[in-house]
Amino acid sequence: MATQNPIESEGTYPLPEAQVDRFMMKVQVDYPSPEEEFVIVERVTGVTPAVAAVATTEQLLALQSECRRVFVDPSLIQYAVKLVGASREPDRYGIRDTARLISYGASPRASINMVEGARALAFLRGRDYVLPEDLTDLAPDVIRHRLVLSYEALAEGLTPDRIIRRLMDAVTPPAKPLESHARTAANA
Repeated sequence: MATQNPIESEGTYPLPEAQVDRFMMKVQVDYPSPEEEFVIVERVTGVTPAVAAVATTEQLLALQSECRRVFVDPSLIQYAVKLVGASREPDRYGIRDTARLISYGASPRASINMVEGARALAFLRGRDYVLPEDLTDLAPDVIRHRLVLSYEALAEGLTPDRIIRRLMDAVTPPAKPLESHARTAANA
């Protein structure tokens, strides 16, 4: 985990693409509301409370293991692969006039991170299976820092999120990803 302040860059240096790619997500965080900022200031400037453990190492490992058992339908894995692939070869996926806007698309690591992130999100949402919205909710956070936009895209004022929206509009998730899973479970 790392933080990045887009306003101040003096004394900092951008990471090479290969290192940026190793971060699972780039989550954009806006300024806090006045109420949230009040709580932040109160916590930072107040007396430091005693910190108590909320979970043991064994409990965390058990949760990690449980999360790995969340079912991901092969059609959803294929969707992640196609969406990430569209960032590298938009023409192949019928996304016209987009290849000129991307110098480098997302690596296969983005597909892996989308699936692993969707698995964790489904688990947090109380399910033992991934739904398309688990992937689509995470896609911008997983892909945005991996796209290297062309000079042309930057000159047009485009952002990675706008390009990702184009990709997501063209590469649609499967309509019934759990149909085969339901049949398999019924036959078991």
